[in-house]
Amino acid sequence: MNSTQQHSINQILKLIAPGTLLRDGIDNVLRAGTGGLIVIGFDEKMQHLVEGGFTINCPLLPAALYELAKMDGAIILSEDCKTILFANTQLVPDYGIPSVETGIRHRTAERVAKQTGNLVVSISQRRSIITLYKGHLRYALQDIGVILTKANQAMQTLEKYRAALDKGLVNLGALEFEELVTIQELTLVIHRIGRVLRIKEEINNYINELGTEGRLIRMQMTELIMNVEEEALLLIRDYMLDESTNAQLVLEQLTKLSTEDLLKDQVIIKLLGYSSREDQYEDILYPRGYRMLNRIPRLPQTIIDNLVQTFGHMNHLVRAGIKDLDKVAGVGEKRAKKIKEGFERIQQQLFIDRVI
Repeated sequence: MNSTQQHSINQILKLIAPGTLLRDGIDNVLRAGTGGLIVIGFDEKMQHLVEGGFTINCPLLPAALYELAKMDGAIILSEDCKTILFANTQLVPDYGIPSVETGIRHRTAERVAKQTGNLVVSISQRRSIITLYKGHLRYALQDIGVILTKANQAMQTLEKYRAALDKGLVNLGALEFEELVTIQELTLVIHRIGRVLRIKEEINNYINELGTEGRLIRMQMTELIMNVEEEALLLIRDYMLDESTNAQLVLEQLTKLSTEDLLKDQVIIKLLGYSSREDQYEDILYPRGYRMLNRIPRLPQTIIDNLVQTFGHMNHLVRAGIKDLDKVAGVGEKRAKKIKEGFERIQQQLFIDRVI
């Protein structure tokens, strides 16, 4: 499933997530074992497919949806899922549209979704399965207990990768002060950032499907991934070959990589703007200093930009005296001392925390 399809499914899942009125009504139908067919949205395309039924035009309530589903026909809701427009309607899609489904209800749902592009919910009477159709997308909802188990497993994996990422960032920071960073150390950290962000997206999918049941998972995930994207953007700004390259765009390209490409050093190197050479792993890289400067408290972004533009690389910043720092626009003697002390404090902490 590509990122566009996954985004569409996430938007759909938010509409029918546990805790919404629509989902409460669907669950009532599922428990009663009556089955049902629900179409979201009524436009010109839908008008040509609807025959018979009753005009309801009443607010969507779970009990009302359950009672109306007892009739054989389909239920049509408004686009915002707040109003029941029609009930017991017969849907007559183009039977020339191919369908992989076997049951009449599911085949009708698939064809209506393909013909109109509307979201269609099919509730199986015998198998107790909720299947969603929109355009050519098909998605079967899973049991809440199964999703929670998968989400918790993903959270455990995220914890391990976040711990590995933190160690990698500490080691990279120490090497930056020692001026010993190579492509190998940099790509290792970026690989880990990519993995963390990939697992975050997977957990987000589970959260969307869990609805109100996923609040604790969301809180845990938010805590675990705190500052990861910000750290990634600063890292990209530090090491991009062309400083004018949009770091946000590079990060988006990183998150869109396939799992295989995410683990390839050459793909990461190319994203950062470097050319591929056999001996490039021995080249020393010099960060611009954005990441370390952002660790110094109460240092405005404009000052950080001025410092980087003036000194070019972090090693020049670290070696600069207070008088040199004072000359930078907006710094001043007091702030220059804080920057000098900040670098010394960060360096000491990184050397203590570094994993050999």
